[in-house]
Amino acid sequence: MAGKGKASSGQPKGGGGISPTPAAQSPKPPRSGAATQGQKRGQQSIPEAVTNRMARRIAIATGIPTVLGMSTFVISYLLVSRSVLDIPPVVTLVTSGGFFLLGVVGLSYGVLSASWENAPGSLLGFEQIGLNVSRLRSSFKRPPAAS
Repeated sequence: MAGKGKASSGQPKGGGGISPTPAAQSPKPPRSGAATQGQKRGQQSIPEAVTNRMARRIAIATGIPTVLGMSTFVISYLLVSRSVLDIPPVVTLVTSGGFFLLGVVGLSYGVLSASWENAPGSLLGFEQIGLNVSRLRSSFKRPPAAS
């Protein structure tokens, strides 16, 4: 009984599938030029101007509803604690949840309303949504390119 459960060299009996040395782990990709070398021919990266345009739209379309969703709790608390209004908790919860849901929709709107061309497009980008959705659909239907 004294020998049961003891493992040699500090590892569980049988190894348990754990690699004892860091060298046995999967190798990390090289850092220098990994982004350009890792791409196959025919793959395209998103231009920086388009990425910045998408990020700006996402930040606005998601940030404003998120701030409103969080401030709903604060405003509701202040109104109830100072006896200005008697707001049921479910109203606060539904209002806040609606703002957070609007923020989730803002993620998709931010990506789909941005112009995917080098030209900036319009302020709200409603005309880009249909075009970008059709581009997404066609990218899923297209068979992968042979390398």
